[in-house]
Amino acid sequence: MARSEAAHRQECLRCENGSAFEAQAKKDPPLQRLAGCRNVGARQGRCVLAELCGSVAAVVRKSAAKRCGVLLHFAQKAKKLPAELLRVDAQSPEAEVLRYAASFLSRGSVVAIPTDTFYGLAADPFNLAAVDEIYRVKGRPEARALPILVRSLEQAVTLAREVPQNFLKLAQEFWPGALTLVVDAATKVPLKVTANTGKVALRWPKSEIARELIAEFDGPITGTSANISGFPSCASATQVMKQLGGRLPLVLDGGDTGGTLGSTIVDLHGGAWKIIREGAVAVERIERALK
Repeated sequence: MARSEAAHRQECLRCENGSAFEAQAKKDPPLQRLAGCRNVGARQGRCVLAELCGSVAAVVRKSAAKRCGVLLHFAQKAKKLPAELLRVDAQSPEAEVLRYAASFLSRGSVVAIPTDTFYGLAADPFNLAAVDEIYRVKGRPEARALPILVRSLEQAVTLAREVPQNFLKLAQEFWPGALTLVVDAATKVPLKVTANTGKVALRWPKSEIARELIAEFDGPITGTSANISGFPSCASATQVMKQLGGRLPLVLDGGDTGGTLGSTIVDLHGGAWKIIREGAVAVERIERALK
C-alpha cells in the first residue's frame, strides 16, 4: 500500500536535510537540482517519483511536488526553426530553385516570394488547408479575400465567371503590372479565397520569379502581401524574415523589389468600375484607358 503524502514529504526533506536542499537548488542547474534528491528524478523534463525511495513510480502532480519542497523543472518548448532563406535570381530565376519552391506549394505550404511591388505569400488557392495557413501566418481576418496571381490573361479568364469589356481593356493596357482587377469569381474558386463574397482579385505581376513559379507549379498562386496583418509590407527578404521568419518554411530572396506602393485595385461589374485602393498605377491612367 502506498505511503501517505506526509510520510513521503518527510523522506524528501531528509534526503537533502530540508532547507539545505532548497539552498543548493538556487545554485545548481535544474536537472542537477532534481538529481540531488534521491526521491525524484528528471524524466523527459518532468518531476517523477523514483522507485528507489520505495514510492509509487508515477508522475508527480505539480501541487504535490510543491508540498514536498521540490522545485519543478519543465522542459522549455522547442523553438520553431526560422524559415529557410534561398537566394534566387530575380531576372533569370534558377529552375532548380523554382522546382524546390513549387514542391512546398504542392504539399500545401506557404512560401514568401518577391513580386514587382512587395514580397507576397504564395500558396495553392485551391487547397483549403493552405488557405487557412495563410490566414494563420498573417493573422489576417478571414473577412478579407486573398488575391490570386496568374501568368497570362488566358489563365485569369478561367478564374472569372464573366469577363467585362473593361477587364480586357485594363488587362491589355497594364498587365503584367501593378494592377489588380476584381471580378465575379468562377464557381471553381473556393469561397474561402473570396471571403464569401463570390468576387476574386486577379493580378498578373511583372515578375519573372512569380511568372516562372506559377508555370512550374502549373497553376495560379495566392499573392497577398508577406507581412503580419496591419504591419508594413516588405520590400526585401530581410524584412520578411523579421516579420514572418518563424511562421514560414521557405522565403525566396530575390533582392529588394524597389516597391513603395502596392498594386492599384479596381472593382469591375458589368460596365461599371470603381477604385478600391489607389496604388502604383495612377487613377488618371486607368480613366484614360477606359475612355
